[in-house]
Amino acid sequence: MVIYPPNHIPKQGKAIFLAGSIEMGKANNWQEHLIKNIDHSNLLILNPRRKDWDNSWKEEKENPKFNEQVSWELSALERSDLIVMYFDPNTKSPISMLELGLFAQSGKMIVCCPKGFWKKGNVDVVCERYGIKQFASLDELINELKAF
Repeated sequence: MVIYPPNHIPKQGKAIFLAGSIEMGKANNWQEHLIKNIDHSNLLILNPRRKDWDNSWKEEKENPKFNEQVSWELSALERSDLIVMYFDPNTKSPISMLELGLFAQSGKMIVCCPKGFWKKGNVDVVCERYGIKQFASLDELINELKAF
């Protein structure tokens, strides 16, 4: 089952959060590619790529829709059994970098940071320091998830 914000996140079941690049107009929709290529019949896939996102929303805490989105993502990250993080080389992905820092020590992350991502060196050092398994391509990451 795939859950999108702002929908309720079930408390039961093995859950994977799809963290990483979303920047509209820059990031490929890697989440849908991943979902189509793994068997998720017994998984909850928590996909933050909101279907009704509106670029006119002010990214301020006081904006109820924005606050709802960020709160949903934090809850989903905390609830997940596995955090899959993908850094698209065409993006800056500052929120993904923030989430990497927040959850690097959680023991539940895997990361794909292909060559060309502007802060790949930083991501590599953090992953090495905290024992986060890394993959060079999205396809390698998908193959790993098939075993999950």
